[in-house]
Amino acid sequence: MSRQRISYHEGVTLFKEGTLEELQERAVELRNAKNPSDRVTFVLDSNPNYTNVCNADCSFCAFFRHAKAKDAYTKSVDQVMEHLEFARRAGITTVLLQGGLSDELTLDYYVELVRRARAEYPELYPHFFTAPELWNCARVSGVSQREVFQALYDAGQRTFPGGGAEILSERVRLHVSPKKMAPGAWAHLHRLAHQVGFRSTATMMYGHVEEPEDIVTHLEYLRQMQDENPGFTAFIPWSYKRDRTALRRSVKHWAGEDAYFRILAFSRVYLDNFDHVQASWFSEGKEVGVKALHYGADDFGGTILEENVHRATGFINKTDHQGMLDMIREAGFKPAQRNPSYEILRTYEGVDTVDVPEAGKVQEPDQICIQGCK
Repeated sequence: MSRQRISYHEGVTLFKEGTLEELQERAVELRNAKNPSDRVTFVLDSNPNYTNVCNADCSFCAFFRHAKAKDAYTKSVDQVMEHLEFARRAGITTVLLQGGLSDELTLDYYVELVRRARAEYPELYPHFFTAPELWNCARVSGVSQREVFQALYDAGQRTFPGGGAEILSERVRLHVSPKKMAPGAWAHLHRLAHQVGFRSTATMMYGHVEEPEDIVTHLEYLRQMQDENPGFTAFIPWSYKRDRTALRRSVKHWAGEDAYFRILAFSRVYLDNFDHVQASWFSEGKEVGVKALHYGADDFGGTILEENVHRATGFINKTDHQGMLDMIREAGFKPAQRNPSYEILRTYEGVDTVDVPEAGKVQEPDQICIQGCK
């Protein structure tokens, strides 16, 4: 197998015809060239939501509600701060806050969330909002997308998650989320954010209507963007969860663990200008996640104290700080805690254990507010 950068056409051939063992060997080699071979990083995080109201009607999503639905909710800034207090008391260091695309929320709301978070919870890292949310914020507020990013940066935010990419193929976008943003918008917003000074992750949701060519197209977009301005910290793929979604009628086959391992390994090979590739215990299950650390991944995501998007499909996995350490050690690696910028906060030697807050000591805030929550 060539050790030079592979082209798009070489990538399609390799993805289709390369053996999983061949991809794994190359991926592990590249992973170890970029990161300590014995270390896997993770973050202590929580993923609450500020609204489930959304106008995008994505066919793969079971979480969203229309504004007039009985179980629709939008949280006030004070109510969102309750989730940050919950995270702080539980020993969390990063909060990944996201929500739907609401026609009622303007830039002032998003900026206040960041400012309050930085002022009241300086020990928490605000890893807030995805590209679709910020695209919608600019539209609703009547300002430019660059103004949105600059305002959030000035309020103290420095990174944001890469959700909303799905697969960067126009054919796929028109099938699964035609109302969400415009063609090329996800890439455009991440370019703008990187120019302002943000760093972000890049994601991919696979296992629905895509073909191998679409997957390689997605990775090619990311690789070109990283060449232009290296603002991506990591690549994170996960499989589509079909239950309770409209898209399930178009998807007849479940993408199993071998497909996940192939995508992880191939992405590590193709994305030669990315420092980190993340495997997930949460999206794929703990057993698969542990195995996945041997297919080129050097990061294991977060503890995800709160989460409701996957939960809406009936797919639920949970762990805590100690559970994260145990899984990484089970895979044969040394755990290291990081922040969203991939700065190492703590390393763990031997069989160190940690104190995990008892559930009874930490009161989880109400996730759903029906009436009066706005």
